[in-house]
Amino acid sequence: MEIILSTYPEDKEVDAAVIEDVKNAARMVAELHGVKEQEVSVTLTDNEYIRTLNKEWRNIDRATDVLSFAFAESDEPQVAGGAPTSLGEIVISVDRAAEQAEAYGHTLRREVSFLTVHGMLHLLGYDHIRDLDRRDMEREQRFVMEKLGIDRGQDGGE
Repeated sequence: MEIILSTYPEDKEVDAAVIEDVKNAARMVAELHGVKEQEVSVTLTDNEYIRTLNKEWRNIDRATDVLSFAFAESDEPQVAGGAPTSLGEIVISVDRAAEQAEAYGHTLRREVSFLTVHGMLHLLGYDHIRDLDRRDMEREQRFVMEKLGIDRGQDGGE
């Protein structure tokens, strides 16, 4: 899987281990779901920027932890000639992830891994609006996190 990773603002500092955790989580989902030839864009950002996106795209004026924009749901044309097709974009607020990690009693690395898995599953069509869909998504999140060697009591090596 090709992962196009960026930070916004561009000068936002993110620990290299956190970046590797994002890549590992995205690759694990891709492997388990047979989309290893796809690409995904991941932006690591702050609460201010994700709040702007949340208001613009969801009409919710507050910071959130992760947003996913699936290209398969858009009118974008498919790329011909065997080039990788983009699943979409995931935007993660590292600030919000740090707040949640502290509140939940685990590490930033574990939280960012979870948010990456959550975002990837959204790109693949999982949702949590209806109760049955929520249970399916939660079950799949637990499965992927276990495959990564991370559960609620572990942090994946930090």
